[in-house]
Amino acid sequence: MPEISVAGLGSANAMVANPEDPGAFAFNPAAMGFHDQSSIAAGSLFIGPNFSVRTATGSHDSQGADWLAAPMMQAAIKLNDQWWAGLGITAPFGLETRWPTGTFPALTGTTTLPTGAEVPISPQPTQSKLETIDFSPTLTYKVSDQLSLSAGADLYWLKSATLNSSLTDLSGDGTGWGFNLSALYKQERWSLGANFHSAATVQVTGSYRPLNDTLAALYAQTGGLSGLPPAQSAELDLNLPWRLQLGARYKLTPKLAIEFDWTRMGWSEFNRITVESRTSGQTLLEDQNQWEDSNAYRLGLTYQLTPATLLRFGYAYDENAQPDDYFSARVPDNNRQLISLGVGHQLSDGWRIDAGYMLVMFENRDVDGVRPYNPLTDPGDVNGTTAIAGRYEAQAHIIGLEVTKTF
Repeated sequence: MPEISVAGLGSANAMVANPEDPGAFAFNPAAMGFHDQSSIAAGSLFIGPNFSVRTATGSHDSQGADWLAAPMMQAAIKLNDQWWAGLGITAPFGLETRWPTGTFPALTGTTTLPTGAEVPISPQPTQSKLETIDFSPTLTYKVSDQLSLSAGADLYWLKSATLNSSLTDLSGDGTGWGFNLSALYKQERWSLGANFHSAATVQVTGSYRPLNDTLAALYAQTGGLSGLPPAQSAELDLNLPWRLQLGARYKLTPKLAIEFDWTRMGWSEFNRITVESRTSGQTLLEDQNQWEDSNAYRLGLTYQLTPATLLRFGYAYDENAQPDDYFSARVPDNNRQLISLGVGHQLSDGWRIDAGYMLVMFENRDVDGVRPYNPLTDPGDVNGTTAIAGRYEAQAHIIGLEVTKTF
């Protein structure tokens, strides 16, 4: 589940059943129906990821940016006593890894052409980057004092997509859309929430470029039987997963509340990446992913320390969606635990400030490879093979800061 509000960051994203906190709007727009005022919130998450792998050539760190910024905005406008209009802008599904050439020994092999030229025969994944922005307009209807419903759209803008290797550059951008539905029910100390986002397909267009001039010339000489295709326009249909979040919240005392959420991510939609030429339809890159749907379990606590100050604590366990058969070094996923804390403080004149911190701890993953790698028959098919064998380690620090104005 993406981190999409600072309040959610502080409670490990357990917010879908929260009718009191404006930070819950990003997780459940139906929560707007339980608020008497309009509000606008703006902030950012600052993400410090750390990926590394130990292979036969030693330990290698992913050389991505030390810190990444993910801005966010959430508006909730009260139209009348029953209707609210909302707009969320968040940055889900972001990632970046940069493996230096030579990280994976099996992918550094060369062969000698009849001309005497020595060329690489294997493409090693180098830079993989995905920057996605979700524009989510919603309408919320308050059915009664206990029940609120919401429906809206997810308009995805893939601002930047990069799938580079040691032999080729691939980059592009694109758009796609889906829908979302939400409900929130409140009865005395209990509240129950549900939020669903549909799967979406982002149509990406961009460019492909070979990096080895010798292999590009060989392609022309052999009529495409070997070598690398020339630079050209390319396209890709990127499938984003559906996601369902269900939650229950209980107020133990007027100051202390606890919430438990269950999230199901439809990662089986992310079954493959196929990049094709826009002119000939030729496949330029194909990665088999075959990810599996996964669960996450989230526990959040809130404590009203003073009338103006709210404390948040959270713990979550996210299951790995990436099977051994198609493990990818581009996205080295594994089971992870998340520990978080946060604070919200009410200022004067309707202003509020929220801050949060989360530590994401990935379990170490030892990858031996399910299939032996054969650079002669399948030079580009490396997922799940011995070519990317190693011990993968990762963790991330996330800091959030957000300002809200109610009116």
